[in-house]
Amino acid sequence: MTTIPTQTAPWWKHGHVWLVVSGPALVVVAGIVTVFLATTPPAAVRGGRGPARPARGGAPPQARALAPALEGRNHAATPDQATRR
Repeated sequence: MTTIPTQTAPWWKHGHVWLVVSGPALVVVAGIVTVFLATTPPAAVRGGRGPARPARGGAPPQARALAPALEGRNHAATPDQATRR
């Protein structure tokens, strides 16, 4: 009986290898993105000022328009000082 030598392709040319490797590789990339997002402060915190405290010139028109809503929300969340005594 004669055996015929067969040539096999390198490992990276097989599709199922990439299917197996892509799962853990995706998890590693997602972990790196998660660490980056967890350690980078948002833009509102980075500048030291939030949207409610503008740098100069008083409150912007958007903040003035939202003032009644913010006031109502704050009063609903905190008890009235007169009833606490």
